[in-house]
Amino acid sequence: MALSPAGISVGAFIVRSADVLTDFLLASLHHLLVFGLIAMLVAESVLLRGALDRATLQRLAGIDMGYGLCAMALIAVGIGRVAFGIKGYDFYLHNPWFHAKMGAFVLVGLLSILPTVRFLRWRKALAANPIFLPDAAETARMRTIVRVELILLAAIFVLAAAMARHGGLSL
Repeated sequence: MALSPAGISVGAFIVRSADVLTDFLLASLHHLLVFGLIAMLVAESVLLRGALDRATLQRLAGIDMGYGLCAMALIAVGIGRVAFGIKGYDFYLHNPWFHAKMGAFVLVGLLSILPTVRFLRWRKALAANPIFLPDAAETARMRTIVRVELILLAAIFVLAAAMARHGGLSL
């Protein structure tokens, strides 16, 4: 990579330093948000494996709200990477690994709807009845869904690595 006053050379293109910084910041934020998403899902999974009480139900709902906010921020930053990143939208839109990664992310999002709705119902039931506890079978179903989401996030990491090396791997 040759440095010049105008920026750096990337292939046949000259990229300004500001573009490199924007790309770096977006990529860094993207990765931090992904790790935040994983941390929240792991926390949900751990909380769902033990005995549920009032405090745990409240904690689950709060963590899930953070999970949703983190996912929305991740989508916004991801769109920013496609629109303003050095690789440009053509790299992403013509990359089959990107489409597979987005499909897996959508699947994670769809799977997350049921636990979110359930946690909100549990919180509402707890407000109406201070001794409310969800039954064990329902808790186990939510734990399974959260764990499937975690497995899909691991698959997204693999798809992201394939996507970044689009030229080296092809379908």
